[in-house]
Amino acid sequence: MFKSLFSAISKVSLVKQILVGLVLGILVALYAPDLASRVALLGTLFVGALKAVAPLLVLVLIMSALSGQKQGVETNMKSIIFLYVLGTFSAAFIAVAASFLYPVSLKLVANASDITPPNGIVEVLRTLALSVVENPVKALMTGNYIGILSWSIVFGVALRNANETAKEAIHGFADVVSQAVRWVIRLAPIGIFGLVADSISSNGIEALIGYGRLLVLLIGCMLFVALVINPIIVFLKIRSNPYPLVFTCLRESGIYAFFTRSSAANIPVNMSLCKKLNLDPDTYSVSIPLGATINMAGAAVTIAVLSLAAVHTLGIPVDIWTALLLSIVATVGACGASGVAGGSLLLIPMACALFGINNDIAMQVVGVGFIIGVLQDSAETALNSSTDVLFTAAADIASRKKQEKSQGDLQTQEEF
Repeated sequence: MFKSLFSAISKVSLVKQILVGLVLGILVALYAPDLASRVALLGTLFVGALKAVAPLLVLVLIMSALSGQKQGVETNMKSIIFLYVLGTFSAAFIAVAASFLYPVSLKLVANASDITPPNGIVEVLRTLALSVVENPVKALMTGNYIGILSWSIVFGVALRNANETAKEAIHGFADVVSQAVRWVIRLAPIGIFGLVADSISSNGIEALIGYGRLLVLLIGCMLFVALVINPIIVFLKIRSNPYPLVFTCLRESGIYAFFTRSSAANIPVNMSLCKKLNLDPDTYSVSIPLGATINMAGAAVTIAVLSLAAVHTLGIPVDIWTALLLSIVATVGACGASGVAGGSLLLIPMACALFGINNDIAMQVVGVGFIIGVLQDSAETALNSSTDVLFTAAADIASRKKQEKSQGDLQTQEEF
């Protein structure tokens, strides 16, 4: 009986299962709040499992890909990094422009969290540099993906000179970890059921109403980036309709990221989606974990919008050049957000410093950010994570089209 039931459930698409889990989570939160607090453990276990397996997955997949890679193979990484930076800067610029068109003021009464923000861009970059050379075992234990990425590249390149037995062992271990990840992902409907039930029952909607205008601006900017700016960037890259790819990434990556609120936890999901899209594993095994650390369009939006909300609250005049500088600072800061405890919110004081806003006031803005974080952080992570796959796929598609065109031109020349 259970076997037939499991077989029947397996035939239903994972996205539909997740939607069922979402609806059930909302119903439990609204009508059985006591039960919601108990099923919250399901969500915690799901996110914990993803976070636990993601560092190991990144390490072995990159090592496996690089160890078996032939010399001179094109991986499109330069193109992908360019798209990451362009996408993040575009998001920051849109957020700045929207903040002037739709200025929002705050009641700065929120308590600042007991945390210390970075002093500036130099400290952010220093933190990133130190993350690169962190002990690989410690990097795995703490989820430091910059360190994991750097050491996996070193080990992968070194394995090129190893014997075939060692390479096959790494490839086999990568397959084992990948299978374990697929098993964890199949539990997503149950995990999201627990996450949604806990989130709604714990926070409710009332706490967000007072910051409705700010949330409209933040989420509106993120939606505009996801549905307008990113498609334009992808169209310029692949020269064809980008929306089927955009919607696929939002549906199969963004939904997970929205509820897990963790780019790190979404790395296995994105890896699986890239495989489903038949992308080059030599490319996505590196670009996806890299994107989870530097492709932060949502973080750039958060930094720019909340910083300018403080500016509008205090009545500080801003010229166009300072606004442009803020876009650049938000871009660089967003790329380093994952290396700072607390993510994008803790980089707001750094951006506020451009306008002479003191740390006490800036930290009150951070406190506001934590209040609306239920929705803000979810939308931010969904944009960040889905864009990792989007830009990786765009670069891969563009590369294939270029190769097909070159082969076609060569064939034409041979005919003549």
